[in-house]
Amino acid sequence: MSKTEQNLMDAFAGESQANRKYLAFAKQADKEGFPQAAKLFRAAAEAETIHAHAHLRNAGKIGSTAENLKEAISGETYEFTKMYPQMIADAKAEGNEAVAKYFDMVNKVEEVHANLYTKVAADPANAPAVDYYICPVCGYTHEGPCDKCPVCGAAGTAFYTVG
Repeated sequence: MSKTEQNLMDAFAGESQANRKYLAFAKQADKEGFPQAAKLFRAAAEAETIHAHAHLRNAGKIGSTAENLKEAISGETYEFTKMYPQMIADAKAEGNEAVAKYFDMVNKVEEVHANLYTKVAADPANAPAVDYYICPVCGYTHEGPCDKCPVCGAAGTAFYTVG
């Protein structure tokens, strides 16, 4: 990988993290009653997304939908088979059971994501039209509404849809 390619991927990672961080900051500002600060955080987050997408595009990392689905399956599979199991073990070894439990929830959700991507990848042109419901506690993703999150137990009424 050339230095420029590495720089693009490093910039992509930084801009992506800034986007997520600023959105978290916006939620906190809203919670504290500072709407202008929240609005600024959301505006900056959107700008960081524009940067991140451009870096990814310039690095040649956006392929066809079939290629992108394959990449997503690979990434999610790595997370639930290698990355999170090691993080769970590390947290337990350090006596941080709360984080180990949290990582375990996320690990289960990543497997669900890999399965959902695999299902759509089988035939993207004929994938069934479903709404995806997201658990606001653990990120569990479900096709259609559900009564209760099977990962963390949150009520199905708390789920929100993503289109």
